Amino acid sequence: MQILRAIQRDDDHPLTLFALIKMIDDDNNTEIDGSTGIGVLSHEPTVFKSENTFLDLCFDNFKLVGSCNGLVCLVLKSVVWLLNPYTREYKTVEFAKEFVFDRKTAYGFGYEPITEDYKLVLFVTHEINVYSLKDVNSCFKISTLPFMINLPIGIPDMKDLGEFCNGALHWLVRISRSKERSKKMVQYNFKKITVVPTGKDFIDIILSRTQRQTPTVVHKGYAISRLRQFYMRKVKYTESNFHDKLSTIIDEFPRLDDIHPFYGDLLHVLYNKDHYKLALGQINTARNLIGKIAKDYVRLLKYGDSLYRCKALKVAALGRMCTVIKRVCPSLAYLEQIRQHMARLPSIDPNTRSILICGYPNVGKSSFINKITKADVDVQPYAFTTKSLFVGHTDYKYLRYQVIDTPGILDRPFEDRNIIEMCSITALAHLRAAVLFFLDISGSCGYSIAQQAALFHSIKSLFMNKPLIIVCNKTDLQPLEGLSENDMKLVLEMKSEAMKTVVGQGGECTNDDGVLLTMSTLMEDGITAVKNAACERLLNQRVEVKMKSKKINDCLNRFHVAIPKPRDQKERPTCIPQKVLEAKAKAADKGKRKLERDLENENGGAGVYPACLKKHYILENDEWKNDIMPEFLDGHNVYDFNGRDVDAEALESEEIIRSAEKGKDDGFEMGCNELSLEKQEAWAKIRKIKKMRIQEHRIKKSTAESRPIVPRKFDKDRKFTSQRMGRELSALGLDPSSSINRARSVTRGRKRERSVSREDEATAMDVDQLNKKQRMRSLSRARSLSRPPGEVVPGEGFKDSKQKIAALNIARKSTKQRNKNARKGEADRVIPTLKPKHLFSGKRGKGKTDRR
Repeated sequence: MQILRAIQRDDDHPLTLFALIKMIDDDNNTEIDGSTGIGVLSHEPTVFKSENTFLDLCFDNFKLVGSCNGLVCLVLKSVVWLLNPYTREYKTVEFAKEFVFDRKTAYGFGYEPITEDYKLVLFVTHEINVYSLKDVNSCFKISTLPFMINLPIGIPDMKDLGEFCNGALHWLVRISRSKERSKKMVQYNFKKITVVPTGKDFIDIILSRTQRQTPTVVHKGYAISRLRQFYMRKVKYTESNFHDKLSTIIDEFPRLDDIHPFYGDLLHVLYNKDHYKLALGQINTARNLIGKIAKDYVRLLKYGDSLYRCKALKVAALGRMCTVIKRVCPSLAYLEQIRQHMARLPSIDPNTRSILICGYPNVGKSSFINKITKADVDVQPYAFTTKSLFVGHTDYKYLRYQVIDTPGILDRPFEDRNIIEMCSITALAHLRAAVLFFLDISGSCGYSIAQQAALFHSIKSLFMNKPLIIVCNKTDLQPLEGLSENDMKLVLEMKSEAMKTVVGQGGECTNDDGVLLTMSTLMEDGITAVKNAACERLLNQRVEVKMKSKKINDCLNRFHVAIPKPRDQKERPTCIPQKVLEAKAKAADKGKRKLERDLENENGGAGVYPACLKKHYILENDEWKNDIMPEFLDGHNVYDFNGRDVDAEALESEEIIRSAEKGKDDGFEMGCNELSLEKQEAWAKIRKIKKMRIQEHRIKKSTAESRPIVPRKFDKDRKFTSQRMGRELSALGLDPSSSINRARSVTRGRKRERSVSREDEATAMDVDQLNKKQRMRSLSRARSLSRPPGEVVPGEGFKDSKQKIAALNIARKSTKQRNKNARKGEADRVIPTLKPKHLFSGKRGKGKTDRR
């Protein structure tokens, strides 16, 4: 018996597994006919029980999709079979389409508790299809996934089975490189492309980096294997730097086939797609050639037999790499020019809400974008002032719109249009935007209405499926009503063509609002109406497209709108409390409070109405509000007497008490009245000295960082001396001799035989003369104790002194060879000075001695 796959554990019997089994003849290793089926592996003595009897079909024709909640799911063409191996019952669900299982398909079977439905999941490359067993007509799709199913090598037809765990199916996937690259290129930020160096700079950068990052010292006395490795490392490192630098250039420049068609065609118009691809192809070829050169010379270096031969091979390898780079110098210069030009391109998002302005040159396109956005496009009274695409941004209904100003287009054949005109054609062809076709009805642009109408009809195929608005500009020079009959007929024909776009978007043919608008950028008449109409038309079109797409079903499944049903015919109006109604009525009667701005508008406006800042003062008499308050009155400051109820005598007594409390010393509790006259004088002197000391300390503290440290022997003021200390101690009635002797002994230094421990000092105070044993102990304690090298200190990790001595010997032997080679460490490349034997050995012979 061969077990193809264990599927599901039974929750009631923890040691029971369902399995897809196949009976094998052990003698000739062949399959027994009709032996494939669903089996049960149990913990009971009868290990295997065949369950083939409940289906009379061969299981080889079925596709095992998975198992869940004790049910096994099998698929045969368009029929799904749900089997219960225990009860031997099954159920079939037939779908309209046949399921296809190939080597790129993964699958799974699970249960969704929210909808109480079993789901069949098929994972095909970058798309997931979810089928419901309740509704066979529904299919939920998830497309454009950034990963692919991983197909491991395993048993045929079993490797793609999804694992159902915790209410979800699990597969092993891998990230798709193409999807990752396309996702990265969506940003279209060409300003981040790395600078492409010239051929000479390229070589200098790589060779200098090789010189700095690889060893530079070698000697012919080295072993040949070391010499080979030395030069192989230089060749490999140089090749790696060339490869990384060239790969950066190839990867950062956009591939025209991977980016949006708008940018692909725009780059083709500006730089010629063939030349662009050829330059990148030459860079790629140079990268491959450098890799081959390095590979060949590394193979030759493995057989180098001397220092000279290895060095010559290294020089040849690096020289051939530099020659390859010199051959692609024109391509590098061309790519650098393209990079500089691409960095100046505007950042246009092809998928966002966009408004595109087009028309003949000098019809007011740049003036309009300057009015509705913060763009600063140059405006001049001659044609083709705008030579490239310009982008601005505006807001409408809290949404951001990008407005694109295109260069002027002339009515001529497609082959005769130049690069400037082709930029406009590319934007019209690829961007999903609302198009504003500007029409100069005054003729001041140098082109008649007939010429502008001819241009409109020649490019009207580019307006398909886009909101189109005809904007008649410069109405300050020529109103629309003043046009001649022929010109008016041409304008109405363009309007009828624009109406077709409304019908194509699902609008009504009679609704011509927002199709033909008039405007004057000079007088700023109708600018806002044109902008709002374009934004509204574009917004409606994008909503309609999304409503017609297949994704709307995915969105609608997430929403549920509850509509209550009336339980009877009785009307139940809203109930508002009476107090709330009374409060609203009072507020309505009271009216709105007038603000200073309202009063200003009623009384002449700003500059005429003087706002009174004193009218809200709270005073006893309202007539005092506008009185002028003097600053000085009778020679006194008025603000010193602004308190009318203050008693002058109380103020004087309070000031006396405050000054008395201020004069008291916080650290001296005894009052001056309790001391005699002499003691009061001494007390005053002490306070004065204390204040001076505090002041000196504060000065020293503030200048401590910048003040130099002066040794005591340079203390010219002699502020800190032993004589002064003796005088001050004597004045206090203390004996200064012991303190002075102690200070002298410290400054002179302490001899070892005079060092006495604290215990010996205490003993010396009691006993006049120490015995010999005590003197020897005091001398031994005075010496600095040194620990023997073999003594074990707690925390070192050694078991005993024997183990520590052995470790020290091993460490000493390991550094012996390194010290012999005059190296500081294992990574040091220091080479000892080699002294020739004939110069530094033997006796010096006759002759000159300055030959060196």
